[in-house]
Amino acid sequence: MPERAQDVADAPNPRHVLSSETVYKGRIWDVRSDAFELSEGSGVLHRDYIEHPGAVAILPMDSEGRILMLRQYRHPVGMDLWEIPAGLLDVDGESNLDAAARELAEEADLTASEWHVLADFFTSPGSSSEALRIYVARGLSEIPHGDRHERTDEEAEIEFAWVDLDEAVRGVLDGRLHNPSAIVAILAADAARREGFATLRPGDAPWPAHPGQR
Repeated sequence: MPERAQDVADAPNPRHVLSSETVYKGRIWDVRSDAFELSEGSGVLHRDYIEHPGAVAILPMDSEGRILMLRQYRHPVGMDLWEIPAGLLDVDGESNLDAAARELAEEADLTASEWHVLADFFTSPGSSSEALRIYVARGLSEIPHGDRHERTDEEAEIEFAWVDLDEAVRGVLDGRLHNPSAIVAILAADAARREGFATLRPGDAPWPAHPGQR
């Protein structure tokens, strides 16, 4: 039987990279091809993966404990998905928390006075370097209509709904919700709620697992 783990925590483990090149440049992200060794003399492995700047997502929660979800069309899967506000870390010099505040304003027309980190995860670590941080945002205020961001393309079709957290959990477990950041956020918020959100990290907590922030 495996030994019982005392401290389960992911950790950086750099390997010997023999070569690395960009083989495709896209509008949002690139594809990189690396050759590396697991250990010296173990043999060369080749992996192609999406080189991604990372992203943030926000679970807005009101004073009644409801969460704001938005419905948006996602072309690769051909579905309208219920999601939470999210966006890329693609502005030079912008902090993770500032990026989250910007995305909350642009996608949900909201500001928040309370920010905590819900979870950090890799969306698809076998094929992408994308790291995603999810925040819970509380103390919400609406942005005046004249100051709101103009949404275009798919974002112009966004629809909103305030959802009871328990109903959102049921939606995950029933297989009605599929967006990964929404699923992680909902289940993490359900767990954090049991301790009154008291154990969450502050919004400006470091993010050492992000490949670009180590």
